Amino acid sequence: MGILSRMIPTEDASARKREIEEKLKQEQETLSFIRENLEKSDQLTKGMVSILSSFESRLMQLENSIIPVHKQTENLQRLQENVDKTLSCMDHVISYYHVAKDTDRIIREGPTGRLDEYLACIAKIQKAVEYFQDNNPDSPELNTVKARFEKGKELLEAEFRNLLTRYSKPVPPILILDAISVDEELEVQEEVVLEHLPEAVLQDIICIAGWLVEYGRNQDFMNVYFQIRSNQLDRSIKGLKEHFRKNSASSGVPYSPAVQTKRKDTPTKKVPKRPGTIRKAQNLLKQYSQHGLDGKKGGSNLTPLEGYDHDLRVKLMTDALTEKHGGAAGKDDVLDIEIDSYIHCISAFVKLAQSEYALLLEIIPEHHQKKTFDSLIQEALDNLMLEGDNIVSAARRAIMRHDYSAVLTIFPILRHLKMNKSEFDSTLQGTAASTKNKLPTLITSMETIGAKALEEFADSIKNDPDKEYNMPKDGTVHELTSNAILFLQQLLDFQETAGAMLASQESSSSASSYTSEFNKRLLSTYICKVLGNLQLNLLSKSKVYEDAALRAIFLHNNYNYILKSLEKSELIQLVTVTQKRAESLYRELIEQQIISYKSSWFKVTEHLSEKNMPVFQPGTKLKDKERQIIKDKFKGFNDGLEELCKTQKGWAIPDKEQRDFIRRSQKTVVSEAYRAFLQRCANISFTKNPEKYHKYHPEHVEQMIEKLFDTSA
Repeated sequence: MGILSRMIPTEDASARKREIEEKLKQEQETLSFIRENLEKSDQLTKGMVSILSSFESRLMQLENSIIPVHKQTENLQRLQENVDKTLSCMDHVISYYHVAKDTDRIIREGPTGRLDEYLACIAKIQKAVEYFQDNNPDSPELNTVKARFEKGKELLEAEFRNLLTRYSKPVPPILILDAISVDEELEVQEEVVLEHLPEAVLQDIICIAGWLVEYGRNQDFMNVYFQIRSNQLDRSIKGLKEHFRKNSASSGVPYSPAVQTKRKDTPTKKVPKRPGTIRKAQNLLKQYSQHGLDGKKGGSNLTPLEGYDHDLRVKLMTDALTEKHGGAAGKDDVLDIEIDSYIHCISAFVKLAQSEYALLLEIIPEHHQKKTFDSLIQEALDNLMLEGDNIVSAARRAIMRHDYSAVLTIFPILRHLKMNKSEFDSTLQGTAASTKNKLPTLITSMETIGAKALEEFADSIKNDPDKEYNMPKDGTVHELTSNAILFLQQLLDFQETAGAMLASQESSSSASSYTSEFNKRLLSTYICKVLGNLQLNLLSKSKVYEDAALRAIFLHNNYNYILKSLEKSELIQLVTVTQKRAESLYRELIEQQIISYKSSWFKVTEHLSEKNMPVFQPGTKLKDKERQIIKDKFKGFNDGLEELCKTQKGWAIPDKEQRDFIRRSQKTVVSEAYRAFLQRCANISFTKNPEKYHKYHPEHVEQMIEKLFDTSA
């Protein structure tokens, strides 16, 4: 056991030793292989290094050869470029010395017809000037090109003036009328374009203006522009006036094609109503104050106008005037034309000024536009304002002569000015304050003179003297009444204007109340004042009549005429704004005068009463005294009836309805009293000649009364 145990480890050690030796041998072989490979690698490395060193040497040789060549080539190219640039600069500089010669012909011939070519020449000259100023300011060539540049600029300015002068024409009147006309039947209005210059000419003018501003350093052309265009604007408006005069002279009526009218004075942009009706009213007012239709003094001419037919009266009056003037346009027609023309010229100015401003925006530099426009419109605006001032002065002189109808010429103009004021202000926006204030100043003057005329008219109605020769012999409507009513009726077309006139004279403390309703109340108060003054004056005038009955007929006719006139027109609506009971008050006045008139028959019917009538029994013989009483009653009735019928037959009650009512009423009263009297005297023998006293049958009496107030009977 012991020997065996010692033998086992020895065998393991031998095996282990052999294994180690084998591994050692393998490692030695590997080491030898590596050494061999390292030697080969070293040899290869040495070969590569040798190759690279050789290549580097060759590259250095190549670089040393190429770089000098490259630098020489680069220098040659730079030299070539410098030569080219020098030659080009020389050519460019030399060209400046030839500019004056090259552009001489074109500059001398001017820009007409070849503006682009001309401006190109000017540009060349301008560059030459800049060159010599920068590089050779003492050279004679600088003076030459400077002179050529100034000459070119001069010719451009002349071309600007020539183009404007040649192609700026007044706008034809018909085109202006079309531009300011309003057709109420068209929902969408077709705007009329006012073309002041042909498009090609306009573009040339714009081009020249732009050059003069940018390069010419010249603003004189703007003065040239506003002077030429201002003249054309003024000529356009004067041409419109002349158009009115010529067409009115040939046709007898003002010519205003395509212009629509509108009756009411309401805020609107429509072209206003022509003042022809106003002028006719003035004619009538004057005619009333001078003669009746029959050419006689007094107011009996109103008798045939049954029912106070105002339209018929106007027609008859107008026909009388037309016949008087032989159908031609008289002095008043000329004034009518002038007013109509002025109204249209105001609208034309606004439209033309707007058109001029649109044109100016394309031509004049922005910061000069407002000033140039202000200068451009001055002449035309001043002429319009002067004409307006002349109208105010004429109205003032007429008022001093107590011709208050002259104020009627102010109304259509003032209304039109106020209707167009906002557009006027918008058009003049940006102009000087003195320019913008011209229209408001004219409006204020017209409102002041208008208000003065209205107030003085009211006073004249109150203070009209009681002239006996001027009183209508037949008790019909007095000329003062017809004048006053006709005057007031004309205010209906200008309610807002007249109300504003009166409001303009109110104290500043109530200025905040200047509304349409406030103005309407003022106008209503004014109309009531005129009517009140008229009533007081009529009462005073009626005292001229010695006959109380004729006095009553006179007042009745006038009150009835006033009431009917108020009811037929819209005056009654205006009156009732401040006087609710106006109608009933006038009816009461009329009724009072009817009662007063009827009292004139008391001296006739009192003879038919039972007063002093003898008491007797049938068949009893009357005493002489009693018979005489009955005779006196018959005689008193007969004489009174005859006298009244003879007198009152020459009186007038133009209103058929009132005339028939008074006749019928009086006929009933007298006829019934007379029949009763005859019945009482039927069986009384008071005379041997009864036909001497019983002259009239009741039917005959009724026929006599039926002929009252009838001059033809």
